[in-house]
Amino acid sequence: MENKLAASELTLAKDGSLYHIHLKPHQLYDNIILVGDPQRVEMVSNNFDSIDFKTSNREIFVCSGKFNGVGITVLSTGMGVDNIDIVLTELDACANIDLQSREFNPKHRNLNLIRLGTCGSLQKEAGCGKYVVSKYVVGIDGIMYFYKNNEGVIDERLTQSFISFMNWDSSLPKPYGVECSETLLKKIGFDMLEGITITAPGFYGPQGRQIRLPIAFSEINNKLSDFSFNGCKATNYEMETSSLYALGKNLGHDCLTICLVIANRVEGRFLETYNKEMEDLIEKVLRRLCF
Repeated sequence: MENKLAASELTLAKDGSLYHIHLKPHQLYDNIILVGDPQRVEMVSNNFDSIDFKTSNREIFVCSGKFNGVGITVLSTGMGVDNIDIVLTELDACANIDLQSREFNPKHRNLNLIRLGTCGSLQKEAGCGKYVVSKYVVGIDGIMYFYKNNEGVIDERLTQSFISFMNWDSSLPKPYGVECSETLLKKIGFDMLEGITITAPGFYGPQGRQIRLPIAFSEINNKLSDFSFNGCKATNYEMETSSLYALGKNLGHDCLTICLVIANRVEGRFLETYNKEMEDLIEKVLRRLCF
């Protein structure tokens, strides 16, 4: 790969910021909170002692500020691994590419990327209102197979164990398993329920929900709830963590996902109101990250 990127490959906005996230390097802090919902950006930034910068573009809202004297950037990604592919690539570019010359910086800048999201649980013990930290993730979206250099990023033992246990249908995208940042897990998620998160490429059929269209793999959730690896059960579904972990690790960053359970698929329960639980999670994570 050439060191200088073409304008068509590294796309920039008119002001020279990254095309989608509208950030320049000096506006980005090393500690980054990722949320799906744009409204949740304000929930996070309300905890800041000071605000340094705000911007927005489409579903991506950004706020950089200080919490306990530590710089934090909070950014909404929107839903799905495709959005994470955009956001993570541009965050890394913001940290590790000179946007004026379009050349790679000689020194790598490491980012801490913590996703705070919501999820559906596959285990009875992961009830509505509880927090689940993604020790591992299995992506059933296939996005990382569009990239090279995944050796040491994709956990082949986890991947093959999952494919074998699930008797994975070859017509579906090939799964891939990735482990979280042990550093962030010990710092932030040490007392939370650890599990294997399943990242799906959609909310309905890909997560075994049948509404009007019949689904091809109606028993997927029953099988998933019985899957385990290294003492961790398949605990929850969501739609972003696989590409976060895989892209982040491949690019040399530390990544961790913590989700609030709002739907228990085993019990058929759904938590309609969960602002208090999410606010408590945000405060807990900020304090552990910045102390």
